[in-house]
Amino acid sequence: MKFLKYLLLFLVVQLSAQQGGMWIPSLLEGMNETEMQSLGSHLSAKDIYDVNHSSLKDAIVHFNGGCTSEIISEKGLLLTNHHCGYGAIQSHSSLEHDYLKDGFWAEKLSLELPNKGMVATLIVRIEDITDQVLQQIPDTLSIEERMKMIDQNIANAQKNVKKETWQESRVKSMYDGNQYMLFVTETFKDIRLVGAPPTSIGKFGSDTDNWMWPRHTGDFSLFRIYADKNNRPAEYSQENIPYKPKHFLPISLDGVSENDFTLVFGFPGRTSEYLPAVAIDQLVHTINPPKIEIREEALKIVDQYMRKDDKIKIQYASKYASIANYWKKWIGENQGLKKTNAIAKKKALEASFQEQVRNKDEYADLLNTFEQLYAEIDTVALARAYWSEIVYRNIELLNASIRLYGFERRILKNPDSFEEERDKMIKSYQGFYKNYNAEVDQDVFEKLMHMYQKKSPASYLPSTLKDADINVLSNEIYRESKLTNLKGAQSLFEGPREDVIKKINADKGYSFGKGLIETYYQRIEPRYNKLNLQIKENQKVYMKALIETFPEERFFPDANSTLRVTYGKVSGYSPTDAVYYQPVSYLKGVMEKYKPGDYEFDVPEKLKALYQQKDYGIYGDNGKMPVNFIGTNHTTGGNSGSPVIDAHGNLIGLNFDRVWEGTMSDYYYDPDICRNIMVDLRYVLFIIDKFAGNQRIIDELKLVHPKKG
Repeated sequence: MKFLKYLLLFLVVQLSAQQGGMWIPSLLEGMNETEMQSLGSHLSAKDIYDVNHSSLKDAIVHFNGGCTSEIISEKGLLLTNHHCGYGAIQSHSSLEHDYLKDGFWAEKLSLELPNKGMVATLIVRIEDITDQVLQQIPDTLSIEERMKMIDQNIANAQKNVKKETWQESRVKSMYDGNQYMLFVTETFKDIRLVGAPPTSIGKFGSDTDNWMWPRHTGDFSLFRIYADKNNRPAEYSQENIPYKPKHFLPISLDGVSENDFTLVFGFPGRTSEYLPAVAIDQLVHTINPPKIEIREEALKIVDQYMRKDDKIKIQYASKYASIANYWKKWIGENQGLKKTNAIAKKKALEASFQEQVRNKDEYADLLNTFEQLYAEIDTVALARAYWSEIVYRNIELLNASIRLYGFERRILKNPDSFEEERDKMIKSYQGFYKNYNAEVDQDVFEKLMHMYQKKSPASYLPSTLKDADINVLSNEIYRESKLTNLKGAQSLFEGPREDVIKKINADKGYSFGKGLIETYYQRIEPRYNKLNLQIKENQKVYMKALIETFPEERFFPDANSTLRVTYGKVSGYSPTDAVYYQPVSYLKGVMEKYKPGDYEFDVPEKLKALYQQKDYGIYGDNGKMPVNFIGTNHTTGGNSGSPVIDAHGNLIGLNFDRVWEGTMSDYYYDPDICRNIMVDLRYVLFIIDKFAGNQRIIDELKLVHPKKG
């Protein structure tokens, strides 16, 4: 295939070293290997990824489907971010045993805490199956027909792949559907909490410091993979034993210096680096602003309640952090895209592209097609943004209605599944209402529904909302609906199937929510999906055309939650004129930010004492205690918890964030201001050893001095 010939060229040509890009680890030989070594790496491509021998990839774990973690001992000890383990830590917490506030450290294996539903996935191997997937698919077919054939070919490839019975396989598209890779995986289902610092360390700075530099956050937690007696995945059992990995990461005690090589290995979630200028313009001016406004209003309300009530604080801690995370990210993203003139730069690229393809019929009209499609999708995309942010994400009673709507549809489609589906819903609601407060939710409802009514495109509003008195509606729903507490919600499921259907449809909260949900599924989603499918098909051709038209440029496949390598170096940066940020922060900065009693900037007494005594053990650096550092690695959501690996393959840091000015790197990476933020592993060890006094964990690790030979 012509596309693959061009792709092969990129894999073998040697270019000058650069940072940026999320590369497939099985395809590093040649250009990437040479670039890494020019940045100071002593690693070969096979050191990083090897199917026949142990390699770094055998220590990299997809943590619970959303973050990354790494194996750091021969007993399957996992290191990830505190915010990645936050939900699990919260689930084990109570007013009597508040592990969020006090931290948790298991003194022995038998005290490590199981986490129902938590999984850890390892990559066994990666295969390019592009030819199998795209074989014999005529261009004359419609988009829908081609997609159906591709899906069938993917299913056949997964069915016929050689793997062990306990292993799984999945296929992911790369380069907007121009390449397909198959991943054989092993998923472990017995994952136990081993240790976590208190939130005052693990989330120090909380939402104020989120996405900011300098940071001073010990954002880490420890878990362990357990396996059966054959070292294979198994459901939780007291008979399970710690997993013995093919490879685990030694930890360097030598720290980092500016310009040191850094390799981040993990599962970045999603990037869209090759969108046209019109798409970025729509993101910046149409989609992001209302999403930012919605979350800002919801956060204000929840924050007020959390500050007044410790029970609500525990209930909403994880939810608040999740909502705040992308709210702040979108603000920085918009600012970064504007500051770097990303739209103008994309337009300049497109002008050059158009000039070179003007005589190529298959590519000549691509940019005009983008303009037309994005104009058509603009209104429905805005309606979709309002619906997803208000109905799905930020009003919890409506989210409960969405769950109930799914239940109703399933049992109407298959009446015999009623008993099974009812049991699932009751269990689902038990978890949901554990962290629910109707008073908080009603205030959020009133604020956001006013916004929805006034600002969402009127053509996509249900009649029940257009002329409603929101205050009256809110009082009726939260007074009468059974969905405001667990006991009421459970009562909806009592009785035979026909009675249950009648009861849920008579419920004031559900009936209102159902109107919003059906508007989405019947009017918003079909229109959006139809146009988005056309945009994706145009994007696929555009991606192919870019690679063919600019063979001297660098193109990596957008992130899609598959295993990737990104390399760079420790480096400070200048966010504004006359300002330069150093690349390493220290414990001194924690004390400078300290605010007694503040939920974001309080400091534990023992940490203050260790600082005052300069009792840093073997982890300090010339009388100072390093905390965080920054680098030029190209990361995104999903890289949370990714290991930061030095030039010799040792662990030096734990990725957890990006700087605010560079959050636009999901759409446009600029090496001048894009920086990822990492916990220095010496700070992690210092907290485990000197603060928590857990020698058991320290003894389990392999500590090395690569810089000292």
